Amino acid sequence: MAGSNITSKDDPPVGASAAKPKPAGSLSRFSLAVRALRHRNFQLFFSGQLISLIGTWMQNVAQSWLVYRLTGSSLLLGSVGFASQIPVFLLAPVGGTVADRYSRHRIVIATQVASMTLAFILAGLTLAHKVQVWHIFVLAASLGVVNAFDIPARQSFIVEMVGREDLINAIALNSSMFNGARIIGPAIAGIMVATVGEGWCFFVNGASYIAVIVGLLLMHVQFQRRDHTVSPFEHMKEGFRFVRNTTPIRDLLLLLGLISLVGMPYAVLMPIFADQILHVGARGLGILMGATGVGALIGALLLATRSGVSGLGRWIVVSTASFGVSLILFSWSRIFWLSVIFLVPVGMSMMVQMASSNTLIQSMVPDRLRGRVMAVYSMMFMGMAPFGALFAGALAQPLGAPFTTTMGAIACLGGSAIFGMRLPTLRVEARQLIIAQTAAAGDPPQEMTAREIS
Repeated sequence: MAGSNITSKDDPPVGASAAKPKPAGSLSRFSLAVRALRHRNFQLFFSGQLISLIGTWMQNVAQSWLVYRLTGSSLLLGSVGFASQIPVFLLAPVGGTVADRYSRHRIVIATQVASMTLAFILAGLTLAHKVQVWHIFVLAASLGVVNAFDIPARQSFIVEMVGREDLINAIALNSSMFNGARIIGPAIAGIMVATVGEGWCFFVNGASYIAVIVGLLLMHVQFQRRDHTVSPFEHMKEGFRFVRNTTPIRDLLLLLGLISLVGMPYAVLMPIFADQILHVGARGLGILMGATGVGALIGALLLATRSGVSGLGRWIVVSTASFGVSLILFSWSRIFWLSVIFLVPVGMSMMVQMASSNTLIQSMVPDRLRGRVMAVYSMMFMGMAPFGALFAGALAQPLGAPFTTTMGAIACLGGSAIFGMRLPTLRVEARQLIIAQTAAAGDPPQEMTAREIS
């Protein structure tokens, strides 16, 4: 596919209003790692999201434990995961189209308010001792609908806050924040579930949304009106067509979808590992989830020190293979602290693979298509997960959680091998796309004029 058909003279420069950062070479190592925080809007976003995400992880752990406590069924654990994420697969294309036609800032505010409302409803039902499994299903599905609009808008909004030059750092810091919360949230949830019950975890999550909503309202965002002459359906088709015809983006998304389908469902089965295999209960579940977060935080911080995209293709191959190997080791461990140790590289590998893919995709896509392409990213990253959660929950009944997890890990190893063989072909087109988008934004091509994505 020729590079000329993926750019448009009508595309507004991304991040044009942001202050011009200093050259990477003039920054200290620490300043380089946090350079996206020099943008006021990203500072507000970062601080609010950090508080909110701690509550989100508390709710994730507490909700899984509540379902398991009420039913004792791995199938229903997987089914709740399916209900919470299948709306992303079905509605993300609509969410991406909305993100490319309207203010991403206002969309994110609306989705955060909706998420807060759903968390308070679940808290009220649980604290009143009236919660039933069908309530959890309905609220989980409703949150999935909200996420179908939130994820494409939020992912597309990052580049508006920091510009293209600091995009890789902003994504890495966003991932660091996500996984820092992933360490703290499950640990707090494990203690709270064991002492005061799941309901207070849901209440804390609802209250935590106030921080991110306030941060979003304090932002100064200049909305650039976009073309509405094309019908929403044609707008949506254009996004899918771009992904299908852009080989590097298509292959990155296919690999991400494979990992979400067969690798990520290990998290849905974690209450079974904690209760039946390792015999550590809710507190142990919090530690296991936190260990994954520690690894993911390490991976995100490694990416934060990078100043360019060169070499990310190799990182994706290696991290996918490492994810598969680490997951196999975890699935057959019967010693709690050994399982905790194995989950650290699981989390680190998963984060490096996901964040590297996100960075490369956003570097290759024009801004007018960003919301729609990130909608497909959402479909692969979160939208495939419900199918994996459902299959894993069903397979774990007759085969057991360890064997089910191992099968998925082996498939991830296969995906890594195939992507690695295709990498030499993909890197040439990826380099051309990144140069084209950097030039369209009015920035110099920097390192990409001399080196390929490898």
